[in-house]
Amino acid sequence: MNFRLTLASASLAAAVLAAPTGFAALPANPVADSPVPSLAPMVKRASPSVVNIATRGTVKEKGQRNPLMDDPFFRRFFDAPPDSKPRERQFQSAGSGVIVDAKNGYIITNHHVVENASEITITLLDNRSFSAKVVGSDEGADIAVLQAKQPNLVAMPLGDSAHLEVGDFVVAIGNPFGLQHTVTAGIVSALGRSGINPEGYEDFIQTDASINPGNSGGALVNLKGELVGINSAILSGSGGNIGIGFAIPVNMVKGVMDQLIKYGQVKRGILGVNIYNVTPEIAKEFGLAESTGALVAGVAPGSSAEKAGIKTGDIITSINGNVMKSASELRNSIGMLRVGDKVDIGVLRDGKPMKVTALIAERSEAETANAVDIAQGLEGADLADAPAGAGVLVRSVQDGSPASQAGIKANDLIVGVGRTPISNTKSFREAAKGANVLVLNVRRGSAVFLIPIR
Repeated sequence: MNFRLTLASASLAAAVLAAPTGFAALPANPVADSPVPSLAPMVKRASPSVVNIATRGTVKEKGQRNPLMDDPFFRRFFDAPPDSKPRERQFQSAGSGVIVDAKNGYIITNHHVVENASEITITLLDNRSFSAKVVGSDEGADIAVLQAKQPNLVAMPLGDSAHLEVGDFVVAIGNPFGLQHTVTAGIVSALGRSGINPEGYEDFIQTDASINPGNSGGALVNLKGELVGINSAILSGSGGNIGIGFAIPVNMVKGVMDQLIKYGQVKRGILGVNIYNVTPEIAKEFGLAESTGALVAGVAPGSSAEKAGIKTGDIITSINGNVMKSASELRNSIGMLRVGDKVDIGVLRDGKPMKVTALIAERSEAETANAVDIAQGLEGADLADAPAGAGVLVRSVQDGSPASQAGIKANDLIVGVGRTPISNTKSFREAAKGANVLVLNVRRGSAVFLIPIR
C-alpha cells in the first residue's frame, strides 16, 4: 500500500510541475461524479431474511473414568453403583438461519445448530425475538427446518446452485461470534468438495468469504440476492477463518427441506450396490482413459440395482445425466433422491457404454446395507442381515478393498461392536454411529475375532 501511495504522490507532483498555470490543467476527479460499485443495495434486501438462532439444552456425557468401570463384573468387584449413569451438562450456543417461506414461517439452518436443543430463540434484523420449533432435522445432510409463524417476515429467494462457477462472487451473511448480521464477501473457490464429514452427504461449495463460528446455518448469497448455499463448516486450526469455508448447495437443501416439511425426516433411497472408487489400476485393467466413476463390487439380490440389470463389475459413470467422478459422489447423488424416484444410470460394461433405469427403493426395505454407510473401513464388503437376528453376515469381500485389508472375510458373522451386541444391519449402523474406530466382534467358524475398523 505504501508503495502505491508513493507512486501516486510522485505522479501528482509531476503533473503539477508540468501544468503551466498550476492546478487548472489537472483533470477533474472522475470518482466524485460517478457512482462507486457497492453491494449495499443487495445486502439491504437480503439481510432481513437472515436470523440469529440462540439455543439451550442438555447433553449427556460420561466424563473421564476408568474404562474398566463399564464392565459389570468390575463394577461389582469394586462395589461401584450399579446405575452408573452419564452426567448431564447444560449448554447454550448460537448460530444463524435463513427464512425461506415467510407465510409458513419456515427457517433453514444446520442440524448441528439445533441438535439437542430444548429451547430455540429467533432474533430478526429488527431485533424482534420469538421462539421456534423444529419441524425436522437431518444429520446426514446437516440441514434442519424450523418454524415460527410471525407477521412481516421476509423470505430470501432461492437461487440455483447448479449454475455456480468457480470465481463467482458470493456474500456470506450470519452472526459470527455473536456479532449479528455480519456481511463478508468473496468468491466461489471450488465446487463439489467432499471428505469434510465422511459420514454425511457432501457436495460442498468452498468459498473464501469469511465464515466463522456462529455463521453456521447462515446464507451464502449471489449478487442477485438469491440464496445459493447454507454456510456449514470451516477448515481451521485455530477455530477462526483462514479463507476456507464450506456451504451446502441450495439445490441439495431444497430436496432435504421438502422431505423434512412433508415427513419430518428424510426418507433416503437405496440402489442396492456396494461400490468403491475407480483407481488408476482399475482403470488400466478395464481399459479406461480416466480413473473416474464407481466400480460395482456387489449387487444385492432383489434390489433396485438387480432389477435394473446392473451387474458386478459394471462401472457407474452417470446419474440422471450428471457425471459421477467417484463412489462418494454416487453415494451422495443416490442419497439425495426420494424413495420411488426413477433414475437413469449410465454404466460401462466390458468397455461399452449403456443406460439402465432403476426405481429407488426405501432403505428399510432393502436386504443389504451399503457397508460404506456404516464405516469407510468396510468398503468392499457385501453385508446382509443374518437369519433369526443372529447378526450381520459378510456375503463377499472385494479383493484389495479396505475391508479385505482389515481382515474381513466372506462368511464372517459380525455379532457386536465393542461391547454392544448387534442383531442386524440396522443395529450395526446405530452402534457404529459417530465412532472413529470400530472394534468388531466377528465369528468365523468356531473362532471369535476382534477386528478394529476405522
